[in-house]
Amino acid sequence: MKSVKMNYETAVFGGGCFWCLEEIFLQITGVKSVESGYAGGFTEKPSYKEICSGETGHAEVIKIEFDPGIVSYDQLLEVFFYIHDPSTLNRQGNDIGEQYRSVIIFTSAKQEKTARTFINNLKNDKKYPKPIVTEIEPLDKFYRAEDYHQKYFSSNPSQPYCQLIISPKIKKFREKFAGLLK
Repeated sequence: MKSVKMNYETAVFGGGCFWCLEEIFLQITGVKSVESGYAGGFTEKPSYKEICSGETGHAEVIKIEFDPGIVSYDQLLEVFFYIHDPSTLNRQGNDIGEQYRSVIIFTSAKQEKTARTFINNLKNDKKYPKPIVTEIEPLDKFYRAEDYHQKYFSSNPSQPYCQLIISPKIKKFREKFAGLLK
């Protein structure tokens, strides 16, 4: 019997706290894995403490491995822009600092073009009352966050941040994107 080779792609998004993004993207059909981490900065192998200082240049991001035959990059972008505010500079809600910026870190020229077109369409359609500040940049290095950050919501569902911030985002996502759920 011949084995079937999967052609997974990688997407990297930052939109505030990575705990919020991670849990939502884990629920999407066609997503193989999601890792919380850091990218877009200049400090080698940063720690969470260093990231929180705001002095590393990195953003909290998630790295998504997905099957484009099941879920498209456009669909992932649609979810990404729905679950965070791309018009707030260096913040999401009470999370403030460069590490919480809205950023798409592309892994191919096709992803870059798709992201730029997607954002231009949002701007033309006036989807947001304020200008979109989402950055688009190439992936240089991704640093996996410490183990306790991985699958944080599923490991800590009773934690106040999870209940007050993440749970409402998950509910909003599940209502809008029921057709993408695993």
